[in-house]
Amino acid sequence: MKKATTISWVVLILFTIISAILSGVETSYMAIMILGLAVLKFIGVAFEFMELKKAHWVWQLSLLSFLAIFTAIVLAMM
Repeated sequence: MKKATTISWVVLILFTIISAILSGVETSYMAIMILGLAVLKFIGVAFEFMELKKAHWVWQLSLLSFLAIFTAIVLAMM
């Protein structure tokens, strides 16, 4: 495994552990924080492991646009 891939994998595992820990805390902003971590994990997986960073800019933009729209819809429903 390349060093960058290993670092990305460790960061994604840490984000998952942090999300699990935060899920037990009762505050009004906890869902937004967990959603923010999920967005970061989505971007990390897409660009590092699906190698979207080597893809055409249209695909990168479409993925980020989808993520922004999806996150906005979820936040609006909360």
